[in-house]
Amino acid sequence: MWKRIRHIIIKEFIQAVRDPRLRIFIILPPIIQLLTYGYAINFDFRQIPMAVWDEAGTSQSREFIQRFSRTDFFSVDEVIHSPREMENLIDRHLVTMVMHLPWDFSKRLQAGQSAPVQLILDGTDSNAALITSRYANTIIYDYSTEILQKRLNQLGLGQEMNAPLVVEERTWFNPNRSSAVSFIPGVVAMVVMLVSLQLTALAVVREKEIGTLEQLLVSPIRPVELLLGKTIPFIIISLADVALVILIAMFWFEVPFRGNPLILLLATILFLFCTVGGGLFISTVSSTQQQAMMISVFFFMPAILLSGLVFPIHNMPLPAQIITYFNPLSHFIVVLQDLFLKGVGLTVLWREMAVMAVQGGALLTLSVWRFHRHLG
Repeated sequence: MWKRIRHIIIKEFIQAVRDPRLRIFIILPPIIQLLTYGYAINFDFRQIPMAVWDEAGTSQSREFIQRFSRTDFFSVDEVIHSPREMENLIDRHLVTMVMHLPWDFSKRLQAGQSAPVQLILDGTDSNAALITSRYANTIIYDYSTEILQKRLNQLGLGQEMNAPLVVEERTWFNPNRSSAVSFIPGVVAMVVMLVSLQLTALAVVREKEIGTLEQLLVSPIRPVELLLGKTIPFIIISLADVALVILIAMFWFEVPFRGNPLILLLATILFLFCTVGGGLFISTVSSTQQQAMMISVFFFMPAILLSGLVFPIHNMPLPAQIITYFNPLSHFIVVLQDLFLKGVGLTVLWREMAVMAVQGGALLTLSVWRFHRHLG
């Protein structure tokens, strides 16, 4: 049995080496995806473009505006003088926020009154608008506190004003709160899923297209042996891709790895059981490689959206949250993030590992049953 499986494995490796398109697909996409997602997807907002409409034109209003330009969060790119200019900048996506100071801004402050500060935000990207508003409100709050302290001093209440509550923050595992550090482990999981799912799906379908599947089935090779010989090479290739992208994550993006490599290997193998099982199932319902590619994308995109990598699972509707428990990618991302950043062991990760083992066994069993039925 194992002798026949070994011959199929050798054949698959030889075919992978000889096929130039397959060689490129094995090596290039994982690297490109990791670099693209690692640089392009960044939730750390810096130098947000903003415009200022300063009707007051006083030294105090200019000093207030400089509070924004002196930070790393905002870049005062435009100074405008009319609502039409504001609309033009926002419509053309040249600024994310416009700050409007009224003509009596300084007069109100000097009289001990409240002065309105209007913030006009581009809400086409709600997340960017929310973060921009928080940054701006923090700067405005600090400036308001300084003015209030000066007013107290003028009234002879020179004692320094202290806030009733003092926040002492300490961020564990990612002290700089870098989005790349928290996001890249999830990208590794995406790369593993994409490569293993599509390679496995295409493996059997390619045999159908070139007409060699029937020849293999009439040989002494049993269907289970054929599936094992087809999938084992791509499991090995996927493991090699995992090692490659993890090395890039550690040494290029400087993402720390604090966990046990053996637990990472075990978790990756369990996850590959799920993706390989899914790839085999796709191959049984596809007649051509184009069909297999399209169906794999149909499974791949919802898996990413329901993985918790881009959108927090607890913010999803209840039906979507229930679906995430049946998504192997969501469990693998938790394992990778905890291994990379927290360095936890099996005492914490055993639930995710057990779920992936059950899901992988179920998908492989369903795929083998479907393959036998397809042959029948």
